[in-house]
Amino acid sequence: MNTKKLDYAEIALDLPLNRTFHYGIPKNLKKNTEVGRRVWVEFGNKDKVGYIVGFADKSDVSKVKPIKSVIDQEPIISQKMLELTKWIAETYLCSWGEAIAATIPAVLKKGKVSVKPRSKEKELPALPKSSPHVLTDEQKSALDKVLLKIEKQAYCAFLLHGITSSGKTEVYLQAIERVLEKGRTSIVLVPEIALTPQTVERFVSRFGKKVALMHSGLIGSKRYAEWKRIKEGSAKIVVGARSAIFSPVSNLGLIVIDEEHENTYKQEDAPRYHARDVALMRARLSNAPVILGSATPSVESYYSAWQGAIELLKLTRRIDHRPLPRVKVVDMRLELAMRKKLIMFSRVLIDTTDKVLAKKQQVMIFLNRRGFSTYINCKKCGLVLKCKRCDSVLVYHYQTKSVVCHYCNWRAAPPDICPHCKSAYMKYFGVGTEKVESELARLFPAARISRMDTDATSKRGSHEAILGEFKRHKIDILVGTQMIAKGHDFPRVTLVGAVNADVTLNLPDFRASERAFNLLAQVAGRAGRGEEPGEVIVQTYAPDHYAIRSAAKHDYERFYKEELEARKSHSFPPFTHMIKLTLRARNERMVVENSKKMKEFLEHELKEKGIEIMGPAPSPIARLRGFFRWNILLKGKNRSIMSEALKGALTRYRSTSGVILTVDVDPVSI
Repeated sequence: MNTKKLDYAEIALDLPLNRTFHYGIPKNLKKNTEVGRRVWVEFGNKDKVGYIVGFADKSDVSKVKPIKSVIDQEPIISQKMLELTKWIAETYLCSWGEAIAATIPAVLKKGKVSVKPRSKEKELPALPKSSPHVLTDEQKSALDKVLLKIEKQAYCAFLLHGITSSGKTEVYLQAIERVLEKGRTSIVLVPEIALTPQTVERFVSRFGKKVALMHSGLIGSKRYAEWKRIKEGSAKIVVGARSAIFSPVSNLGLIVIDEEHENTYKQEDAPRYHARDVALMRARLSNAPVILGSATPSVESYYSAWQGAIELLKLTRRIDHRPLPRVKVVDMRLELAMRKKLIMFSRVLIDTTDKVLAKKQQVMIFLNRRGFSTYINCKKCGLVLKCKRCDSVLVYHYQTKSVVCHYCNWRAAPPDICPHCKSAYMKYFGVGTEKVESELARLFPAARISRMDTDATSKRGSHEAILGEFKRHKIDILVGTQMIAKGHDFPRVTLVGAVNADVTLNLPDFRASERAFNLLAQVAGRAGRGEEPGEVIVQTYAPDHYAIRSAAKHDYERFYKEELEARKSHSFPPFTHMIKLTLRARNERMVVENSKKMKEFLEHELKEKGIEIMGPAPSPIARLRGFFRWNILLKGKNRSIMSEALKGALTRYRSTSGVILTVDVDPVSI
């Protein structure tokens, strides 16, 4: 853009302020100022990194500060990325600067132009080159439809609904092969770091050094090095978690979102974007197709497919016609009645595990809780130990002999006597992954057992180490949380046991049934992926719940229909969009009073906008890290109208000092 006659640059700053700022362009910097470059500017009394997003010939500010210096030799943010970040700011109610900052490595946000690599940084593994597989008729039919859009360089959203082990990844790989032939680039999103190593392996073995890896687990220098490779064009395929959607690829030809239903695609801090929706917008801006893949699609995506907004592609059979694993639902109420005490493992799960181990096969035991005991309770006065900073139950961890808050990580030694009534009747209740591991070691002393949860994988590289050992059959039984439930392919696993399968059903959230179904369906998909048929044993106290029944029969359609009816009767997504406003403060009375005032303010501001206002009510975890929290929920049919109306209202709202407001558009939990 010609800036010779323009005296002011429009600068976006990484601050929660809903505006951009004008800065004067000194004559000596005019030839260096360009949209997409970073600059140093003075804001308040501090120097900050800003992003040039436009120019102006006049300013409504009387005293305009000058740009101090231009950081970049060329733009680091493309015009398309600026358009995307502008959309993110408008949709998710953050500042444009916050949205831009989310797209670049941390070292660049600090104003650096390069960073020295560490000597010990690992390169992507060198793997034997793999060749494309022969496709089934279903795979070929799905791929042909995607290739048509790739050839035309046309936007189209596909939902690839394929049962576990039906070959979704091979469809992605062959679609990317065509994109490469056309001289274009691809982005592949996976839901979390735990899934990345195996997925990366598939892509590296097919495409070698054309693959770049992007996720939050990379150290800063490695992340910057990968970002630079992508921007310079030496990497043509980006594989990574949520933030990889912002990779600086040019000439984008395809986006793939694997396990599109996963909640980890939602960013919990500002900007609170959903990577799936950002991917759809980025693909639209780039005239590229996007594939949403899942064995258990999100209700919203499947509804969009039925409404015709997304094209549905189906893979209904496993590769080589391998049968889906048999699923046996064990009613733990009957086990309890017969054995007269709470038990961890049903008799059928113990016996089947014994048989599988005798055949030198592997077992996965899934539990959606980490730790040893879920809670510590005084049998005399009923006290349950809770975190001093959060309204959450403390979990006992055997290995560290401590009670831990899984929200703020506060920890302490477990008390021998009750802090309330001083009695010595403190008892340990519930089941966590540590306890399951301990009990399995007692039942199967000859088995090699390992655990995979947040605690066991806190060290860098521990995911790969555990999964690598399991793949090489150095581990017989792998116990884990949802980390083990999806995406992994271990041919020797012929038994999957789900302990306390219904725990997710009891969460105070309208998506609780969907999460329970997804987890069970995904964990069941880990069994029988090799030559031997698989078996799944689901232990539950709610065997008649439609989420449990549908997962046991591998029947997504049945689950979807029942869940959709439940959502419709309460006007929950996909029939509406939601915005969650959370007010928090260290003083409970302040939060309650301000929540009520905000409700009244919004009722006045948003009347006649077709927006329903629910609450205020305490958050499910009402106190977190020392802050009391209350929520207000907005419901409406049109997200753009809701975001625009709320954005206007909040510019007129005067908050009380000490009360912090956060806004979450399309929250994944309430």
